[in-house]
Amino acid sequence: MHQLTHEHLHPHPHTQPSMIEGPIWRGLLSFAFPIFVGSLFQQFYSTADALIVGNLINKEALAAVSSSGNLIFLMVGFFNGMAMGAGVLISRYYGAKDYPRMRIAIHTDLAFGLLCGIFLTGAGVLLTPHLLRLMGTPANVLPSSIAYFRTYFLGSMASFLYSISTGILQAMGDSRRPLFFLILSSIVNVGLDLLFVGVFHGGVASAAGATVISQVISAVLCLLLLTHLADENCRVNLRQVRIDGGMLRMIVRLGVPSGVQNSVINLANVIVQANINAFGDSAMAGCGSYAKIEGFAFLPVTCFSMGLATFVGQNLGAKQYDRTKAGARFGLVCAGLMAELIGVTIWLSAPHLISLFNSDPEVVAFGVRQARVISLFYGLVALNHCVAGILRGAGRAVVPMVIMMAVWCVLRVTWITFAVRMWHTITVVFVAYPMTWTVSLILFFIYYAKADWLHAFDRLDARSSS
Repeated sequence: MHQLTHEHLHPHPHTQPSMIEGPIWRGLLSFAFPIFVGSLFQQFYSTADALIVGNLINKEALAAVSSSGNLIFLMVGFFNGMAMGAGVLISRYYGAKDYPRMRIAIHTDLAFGLLCGIFLTGAGVLLTPHLLRLMGTPANVLPSSIAYFRTYFLGSMASFLYSISTGILQAMGDSRRPLFFLILSSIVNVGLDLLFVGVFHGGVASAAGATVISQVISAVLCLLLLTHLADENCRVNLRQVRIDGGMLRMIVRLGVPSGVQNSVINLANVIVQANINAFGDSAMAGCGSYAKIEGFAFLPVTCFSMGLATFVGQNLGAKQYDRTKAGARFGLVCAGLMAELIGVTIWLSAPHLISLFNSDPEVVAFGVRQARVISLFYGLVALNHCVAGILRGAGRAVVPMVIMMAVWCVLRVTWITFAVRMWHTITVVFVAYPMTWTVSLILFFIYYAKADWLHAFDRLDARSSS
């Protein structure tokens, strides 16, 4: 673990990373790799909970923890999408060297994040039992699920502030330093999981408590970094953390499409989870275990999607259109190839990976079946997310919202609703994913090839000044 030193908190004021110059491949990969490593450790948060709970308690506890992702993403998805709007603005202002407006965007983003964190804490604690019942959570799993979710949402402020803080740093091209803090908090999370569950026998709520404590650590360290940056153009002043009305309207304009997209897609995934729950606790545990593995598999997708959004935002801010197109092509090829290689690996090793979480043959069988249906199509989801990231970075967030809502939500839920009734097998639930990824990718590539997304910000500026 890298120790937090004076150099980390006070970098040279002119060494802030930039993606508007130098070799494209080096800029994108040097930005994406720390995000990959950071996301890898972040995934350990929930995976450590599932591994430790599944092996030290029982499969009902594993079902409660491992099925948590869709409900958590439903609650936080809208606000994380709003934060994407701020990231697009900050990266654009950074590329254009418009530091006064960049500072306003940063401080407004933090103020908005504080309000969102307060709301999420209250809503998550109050609504958890009702949402879990609506999802058809089995009665033998429900008490543990409620305890896990409520404890998790008590720490949602820290989780959201960490996401906001890293988003600000990444929008300016800095993906390295937040990585150090995330590694530390991940190690703390695993250690506390083992202590609370293995030694103190605290149950699933204590596993969520370990995650909350580790998230508080990463959030505090990221905020300390932002308030101690040597470059005053990028440094956060806590006294200036307030909402600027005009800037908030711009953030909302760019962020609402992503927020709505996240919420609606996650709502669709909650409906999918409810269909999985109907097949019993072994299906919940097996598919939940697969979801943890899939979370690792999709890390290259996350890296290049975020990297492309920042790259496109900075380079369009600097009016470098040819460089923007070249970087977009490079990111798409890299993400697609890596995701497909990972998918083949998971297809081959699925029985061994699922059994790491729980050795019950029925649990393993459900997880392996899902892996074998879905994993060979990972390249499709990578391309979907990367094109969406490119368009968001160009200020065209409405397009990914419309395509993903129509296909990943409406079409997917419609298919599952009718198919499960016609063929009562869980496989039809799994088939919905590669099918909808294919349809949405066709629509994305039609828009990407035909529309003038490169000049979307220029048109927005022209309308604003007229």
